[in-house]
Amino acid sequence: MQLPREVIVGEGVIERVAEISRRLGFTESALIITGQKTYDVAGKTVEETLEKEGVEAKTHIVKSATIKDVEAVEERIRILKPQVVFGVGGGTKIDVAKLSSARQKVPFISVPTTASHDGIASPLSSVKGLEKPFSVMAQAPIAIIADTNIIAQTPHRFIASGCGDVIAKFTAVRDWKLAYMDRNEYYGEYAASLALMSARLIMRNANLIKPQNEEGLRVLLEALISCGVAMSIAGSSRPCSGSEHLFSHALDMIKPNNALHGEQCGVGTIVMAYLHGANWKNIRETLKTVGAPTNAYELGLSREDVVKALFMAPSIRPERYTILNKLELSFEECERIAKITGVI
Repeated sequence: MQLPREVIVGEGVIERVAEISRRLGFTESALIITGQKTYDVAGKTVEETLEKEGVEAKTHIVKSATIKDVEAVEERIRILKPQVVFGVGGGTKIDVAKLSSARQKVPFISVPTTASHDGIASPLSSVKGLEKPFSVMAQAPIAIIADTNIIAQTPHRFIASGCGDVIAKFTAVRDWKLAYMDRNEYYGEYAASLALMSARLIMRNANLIKPQNEEGLRVLLEALISCGVAMSIAGSSRPCSGSEHLFSHALDMIKPNNALHGEQCGVGTIVMAYLHGANWKNIRETLKTVGAPTNAYELGLSREDVVKALFMAPSIRPERYTILNKLELSFEECERIAKITGVI
């Protein structure tokens, strides 16, 4: 079980990267993985702060999150032999840093510049070019440094997406429990409770989550980090990824790079909550409150895209038993349910 040793959230905490590195014993060398924009936003500060403290910091810019990017970073790690790898940026930069460092057995520190999904704190990584269209196990960050001043500068859409990814835990945990009851799959009550607590936190504080509200942003970051810890404890993505994530993965295949991961998961959660007999209307209202999409139109999708994704979802990862496997919905039933829940 890998858990972060340091979690620092707040205004201006990026200035503390050298102090945290020193505390963790990384006093000599570091490799910073970032993008061109995120280098300007945060990577440069990380680099300069470390250099000022005598740490030899090298930066590698990545443009995407493909297996080729991961391999290129691995090569840099082999040549430079850094004590630690920093992932500075949004989900893609952090995923590349996480997987490449895990493969080279080097610790990894997460410095998110957005809060659009729980990848900032999870041990899983999602990169294109792998055999699977979903996340693979990498490693948990040894530290998370989330500067709310930086994250607050991103468009509110990213924050709303993060809320969608946390709210998804309502149905993910139900799917996990179902797999335990129907298939005798391992179910970890502590990890499940932690994921559910995060989702309830967002539901309770939805009114705080609005542009330029630091308190709401802190609530979201703490919830996302708790979800990452829940996955580390479970040893899989089970407490945080169920039928609603399979729906999102299906959408990625039908219409790639269309909407944000958390936006798609949020819409999927409305439908899956209905299938589980949960309060789907309450979930829909919470998503509306935080400014997240609740239907195909708001996701920029056609009605056909959504119905097709619902029908395809259980085949994306057949070994992951969810409510969709249990019900075995026909295409017509998928359409009817999408209409009932207002998703189309």
